Amino acid sequence: MNQRQRQREHWQRNTRLIGLLLAIWFLATFVVIWYARELNEIVIAGFPLAFYMGAQGTLIIYLALVWIYATRMNKLDESCGLSEPER
Repeated sequence: MNQRQRQREHWQRNTRLIGLLLAIWFLATFVVIWYARELNEIVIAGFPLAFYMGAQGTLIIYLALVWIYATRMNKLDESCGLSEPER
């Protein structure tokens, strides 16, 4: 496989990953807000779920998304031969 094909495959896999992570981000950010009244019927640690998601849940999800993106991109870069050399 030549360099151009590796770069194209890398970009396609990268955009799929970004699309998936953006879909999760959208669900965590906007869908939770949209259904806040219904989600408030569920209680976690004494707090309504919508309140918990607004206070802590979405922040945890955002950190997880950043970590997932970083680790998956490192693996993707290595598999396509586009990783940076170790220092």
